[in-house]
Amino acid sequence: MSTRDKYQSLIDLANGSGISNLEVREDGDVLHVSGTASGEAAKQKLWNEANRIDPDMRSGDLVLNIGGGDSGGGEGDTYTVKSGDTLGKIGKQFGVSWQDIQAANKDEIKDPDKIFPGQTFRIPRK
Repeated sequence: MSTRDKYQSLIDLANGSGISNLEVREDGDVLHVSGTASGEAAKQKLWNEANRIDPDMRSGDLVLNIGGGDSGGGEGDTYTVKSGDTLGKIGKQFGVSWQDIQAANKDEIKDPDKIFPGQTFRIPRK
């Protein structure tokens, strides 16, 4: 059974729960699922399903990176870096400067020229 097959019910749930920017990819024996939840309930459903499939989460074959879900917000959006992205490109997409993104994620971004696919950044509101 492939990793994707193992977690197919989680993928189906993500598709049916309105997860935006859903990205599902396999990297060796690890399945990466990322996106943005519209609410905390949708996010929690995915974690519950992951826990049902692998109760102790010991297999280490799933990276579940679902942002959003904040109902009280005001902090902005989140974005998961894809291959070929730069902070400038991401900033242009959201209408903010790359410096603003770096400042909002100083704990994650040590060098603005070195960002990697799979990283999730907070995007400050304009």
